[in-house]
Amino acid sequence: MAQLFYLKECSSTNDEISKFLLYENSDFIALHTFNQTKGRGQYGNTWTSTAEKNLAYTLAVSTDHFTLSDFMFNYYTAIIIRDFLANMTACDVKIKWPNDIILKSKKIVGILIEKKKINQKNYFIIGAGINILQEKFDEISNAGSILSLINKRFDLNDVTMQLNDFLIDRLKNVPSEDEVLKQFNQHLFRKDEISVFEIDKKRQNGIIKFTDEKGAIWIELEDGLRSFYHKEVKLLY
Repeated sequence: MAQLFYLKECSSTNDEISKFLLYENSDFIALHTFNQTKGRGQYGNTWTSTAEKNLAYTLAVSTDHFTLSDFMFNYYTAIIIRDFLANMTACDVKIKWPNDIILKSKKIVGILIEKKKINQKNYFIIGAGINILQEKFDEISNAGSILSLINKRFDLNDVTMQLNDFLIDRLKNVPSEDEVLKQFNQHLFRKDEISVFEIDKKRQNGIIKFTDEKGAIWIELEDGLRSFYHKEVKLLY
């Protein structure tokens, strides 16, 4: 059984979802709003969103359902959301390691996955902020929306319902870790392309080769192939 709740406004769907878990008994409990005022991103980053233009969505699912490692679960979630948006937009959507979703070289989705223990039960809290109808972004921003990038308008409620159904269906049928890693690398943003990276506050060219099962990304640099974890390297794009 799955349930989807709506709030007209909230600070963060990832924070608010815990209130619904206290009273509901369901394998999948989701919460969404079109006006999130204090969205959070990975590693303390913020996620800002224009009211009534974008979707803030969180799905809570018991960790008991999964044998994937935390890294592989993050990867698989990114794959599902990528696939959903690729189907919806009919475009080649990419995953920027570790789990941003990219359309036409612009970030359209930020994902934040947390593990929380609520009522003696462990949950994966999957949060996604999706830019759908926002038209303007900072000139220096790497962000965009579906509307600003491909000039297509989608109904926010329809997108929410379809995303919720798609995500839950795919989470009920989890592939092997080898298959997850294969799909993640298949859709990896700027894989096998010369890119500019910031490493130890210095810029240098390199080529993304692959990501591994431990959550690291491997980049071919002038001094050879090296692996990095998040915050150890920044892709400039």
